[in-house]
Amino acid sequence: MKHNHVIAIISIIGLAALIFMLIFTSPTDIGPLGVLLFFTTVYVVSFGIVTLLTQSFMRLAFKKTEFKNKDYLYSAILAFGPIMFLMARSFGAINLWTSGLICLFIFLAEFLVAKRV
Repeated sequence: MKHNHVIAIISIIGLAALIFMLIFTSPTDIGPLGVLLFFTTVYVVSFGIVTLLTQSFMRLAFKKTEFKNKDYLYSAILAFGPIMFLMARSFGAINLWTSGLICLFIFLAEFLVAKRV
């Protein structure tokens, strides 16, 4: 249960930093390290949201109260999806083919975790 509180606190801090960056800066003003910080905070926030949704789904669908390390890995992989969509959007390459490849990558990574861990 400790992990849940840490993830929630870090996600809230990341959301505050993300809002601050979106309000007070622009990509040209912030530079390359700022863009890296932006994508990192987006990942942290999406990891918190995906973890919360996964825990809720596990409780409702499977009546499972304990969240195991493997479940955190599943959440970490799913949280990387929005980052890949943002990256594709920044290149201007959002289409059905790109979306399918991103979903395939996420599926393969989840399958690897299911088989290896």
